[in-house]
Amino acid sequence: MDIERIRNFCIIAHIDHGKTTLSDRLLQNTGTLQDRELQEQHLDSMDLERERGITIKAHPVTMGYTAKDGKLYELNLIDTPGHVDFSYEVSRSLSACEGAIVIVDAAQGVEAQTVANVQLAMKLNLTIFPVINKIDLPHANIEFAKQQLEDILAIPGDDAILASAKEGIGIEDILEAIVQRIPPPKHDPDTSLQVLVFDSYFDTYRGAVSVVRVVNGELRAGMQARFINTNRLIEVKEVGSFNPRPYARESLFPGETGYITANIKNPADIKVGDTLTLPKNPAPALPGFQEIHPMVFSGIYPINTADYEHLKQSLGKLQLNDSAFVYQAESSIALGFGFRCGFLGLLHLEIIQERLRREYDMDIIATYPSVVYQVHMTDGSVVEVDNPSFMPDTSSIDHIEEPMVMCSVISPNENIGDMMGLIAEKRGDVLKTETIDERRIMLNARIPLNEILIDFHDKIKSITHGYGSMDYEYDGYQEADMVKMDMLVNGETVDAFSSIVHRSKAEYRGRILAAKLKEVIPKQQFAVAIQAAIGTKIIARETLSALRKDVTAKCYGGDITRKRKLLEKQKEGKKRMKSVGSVSIPQEAFIKVLKA
Repeated sequence: MDIERIRNFCIIAHIDHGKTTLSDRLLQNTGTLQDRELQEQHLDSMDLERERGITIKAHPVTMGYTAKDGKLYELNLIDTPGHVDFSYEVSRSLSACEGAIVIVDAAQGVEAQTVANVQLAMKLNLTIFPVINKIDLPHANIEFAKQQLEDILAIPGDDAILASAKEGIGIEDILEAIVQRIPPPKHDPDTSLQVLVFDSYFDTYRGAVSVVRVVNGELRAGMQARFINTNRLIEVKEVGSFNPRPYARESLFPGETGYITANIKNPADIKVGDTLTLPKNPAPALPGFQEIHPMVFSGIYPINTADYEHLKQSLGKLQLNDSAFVYQAESSIALGFGFRCGFLGLLHLEIIQERLRREYDMDIIATYPSVVYQVHMTDGSVVEVDNPSFMPDTSSIDHIEEPMVMCSVISPNENIGDMMGLIAEKRGDVLKTETIDERRIMLNARIPLNEILIDFHDKIKSITHGYGSMDYEYDGYQEADMVKMDMLVNGETVDAFSSIVHRSKAEYRGRILAAKLKEVIPKQQFAVAIQAAIGTKIIARETLSALRKDVTAKCYGGDITRKRKLLEKQKEGKKRMKSVGSVSIPQEAFIKVLKA
């Protein structure tokens, strides 16, 4: 295909604004898929994506389109996720494109993630054109959506194409706009082979597969090539494109996207963002993407310890498919051998756990999620701690800093008081408020990352009856009064339940955990103290009463002193038992508490 007739573009928007439905219509209108093959959310290949109605992975697909000028064009589309936790997928997809379609819901207008994704596209100097989707809805407000495009995104509202992906309205106009507005790829005929690896996945039959964009040169099966960053020499076995299933081709030319399979057995040998070139005539490396840093850490352990190796292999394959996910081996006294895993956010953590259970049939348990704290020692050194077990002794700590995020929350006007209350409850500071339109307001707040991990997004949706949205980005560290809280069962520390919390919230958290443990630990022959402690100070306590045996059952009638004598004898025995007895906490108890 002539490079002048190739268009590379992606679709970006807030979650649930109709990206995947529009992708389905484009596949249908270009004849890439027949009507009988098409199903709803066709590019969302995972069961999880269909169930939740969200896109988790970016999906490339190549389409042929005959435009009104009679020429055949090759359209390379990448459908991207909308949720903030998968923004790395979006940034990688944008680097392989020349243009981006920004979708705005005609009923909801511009949302927080739309703003973040458009800023990403602008940084990469992509050609952006807007589509106002869902115009068939009874409460659609097209003029309002156009006004927001101009006010919030600085994109001319009159440039927007009006469409309804569900009803198939405006699809032909979008295809023509792709051909007319998005520029063809640039290439240098004098430069040797340059191929950008922007994604990868594991195939049971082919091994590690790289998803690529050819910038310069021709990529064909049978040729030798080298990864510049890892310096690994490979032989290309097969090249091809997606329609949306992979199909083999003779070669990929400049500007085209597709995949390659090679003699790569180990998933770790592919580094996303690497450049592929010729070993004898190498070209310079292409600018990759910024190295992603995990924000949330959690321990993942197999429930059956014999599954450790299986879990290790499964995590390796998952990391190939999701390069924002990182892991390293660790062990716990309570849970055995497992892995410390890093994620971009809580939804990311949830999706990875669910994929391990479904795709790799793993029975796993995850520890309480935590973030990376910077512990400044009295000798001037700084220690990074993501696991409470590695917290240094308090006598050698000068102060602790916690990671902060800049959070943009879009909320209806009537909920602003509740929203400010929620931000204050999460130890955040509202820096400024902006009026978006007559119905909505945007709050910019600086909040500790630790506070928004668990239920912040859910509470926003609850307060605003589903109309609120949020986006956040990392914003450095700030000193905070953080403490390590231990849970003691019968005087012994249980490391699986240790956590790093703010001093003001430690007592509340300790009470909840102690009460939960009291429910799940089986009764012993003696009373068991369940305590939450900061250092040597006990801040919460529950007592698990003893399993009582009725030793006076054989006494009927007679003097009360006989009963008292037996009860005193039992009391002595329990006292002696408690001094030597230890409480064994069953695995199910850990699972119940950590799930809660």
